[in-house]
Amino acid sequence: MKSSFRLNDNALRYLIFFSLLGSLFIHSFIKYGLLNSFVGFLLPKASAQVPVVNSPNGFTPDWSRFKFSDMIISESGSVTYPGTIGTETRTWTAGQSISEFMELGDFETPQLAIENLNLSTIASVQGINLSGLTLDDFQLTQWQTLPSLNEAIPGLGNRNVRSVKPISDFLRRFGITGGTIGNASRNSRLRDVEIGKVINLKNYSLTSISDIQNTSINRFGNWQDSKINGVPGLSTLTWDNLPGLETLDLSFIGKVDIVLRDIEANRTRSISGSYQQGFNVACLQNNCAHAEMAGIGRTTGTQWISGKVQKVTGGFGILKALNDGQEPTGRNPFGSAFKQVIWDIDEASGSMETAMFFRICKIIPFVGRTCSPYFIGPVPFIEYKEKDPIIFGQPSTLPD
Repeated sequence: MKSSFRLNDNALRYLIFFSLLGSLFIHSFIKYGLLNSFVGFLLPKASAQVPVVNSPNGFTPDWSRFKFSDMIISESGSVTYPGTIGTETRTWTAGQSISEFMELGDFETPQLAIENLNLSTIASVQGINLSGLTLDDFQLTQWQTLPSLNEAIPGLGNRNVRSVKPISDFLRRFGITGGTIGNASRNSRLRDVEIGKVINLKNYSLTSISDIQNTSINRFGNWQDSKINGVPGLSTLTWDNLPGLETLDLSFIGKVDIVLRDIEANRTRSISGSYQQGFNVACLQNNCAHAEMAGIGRTTGTQWISGKVQKVTGGFGILKALNDGQEPTGRNPFGSAFKQVIWDIDEASGSMETAMFFRICKIIPFVGRTCSPYFIGPVPFIEYKEKDPIIFGQPSTLPD
């Protein structure tokens, strides 16, 4: 009996000991971030690469496979700002495509010229049957007035009211049943009445308004306020179909020489910055993770600082106040539609991941066009290894 008691007593002691040890392990697992590391080890890492064309002149996105719907944002955010018709709020969630919350006006740039497209062009490339869609699928129709439609669509004003059903139904609410659309559009009562607030646009085929599909986007009133996915087929349209890409200046190039992390401090030969501060903004702080560049002449030895560690001034007009007027340092080698930023650096593998950052742009009555800093991101972009060619874009100024 004594032996049995002693065995049970020892077993109890071992149980208590290992329970305490297990508790301490779990406590440390959580307190020191081991749990996050373990979960991170189990979960697959998001790839920073987009389809690229590798040439001696620098990596460029493969525009034939590059589209808005594939641009997935990695961090959530929300911001309130003055907009076209008062205060607006923009909200986004990590894992969301930018096509769901970015607007056409944010990309009003000659390097894309999205606004010159029309629905017929997009549909022919995408194989979309526009007659199977409704007016509501073309978001900007929701706030068009009869005068703005008449001005936007060539020849619409010459048509009889009764020949265009959605307009006929709209005008019937105001007691107008005949005459031309052009004459009706001059009625002072209709000057500011949005068609989408009078009739249900879901009840009408997209092509029920004559030639709406052949009218370029920028002819419609306040077209800039439409979301990317508010234009049928645009979110999945590859960028090689955007008319402005031919204007890109890719003449200023170099090479990724060495990638260096946060042990680097006070780097003064910077080749990164912003439109507002220029692209030679020195990094005068303890952490200046960067990639050292090589190239012709004084290009060798310049530093492209990581936007994860350095912020610079950005934006113009009223919206420059967003995000405290700050954006990650970087460059705009592919035009002003987005900013390319060095984000994560891995010295061990000699590689770096870059990210895209976007901005909000608005045309505000009596103020004009204004844009925020590039602060909406990161969206994974091109990954480089040491000795890879890289495009710097303009301007081509170099530090001493």
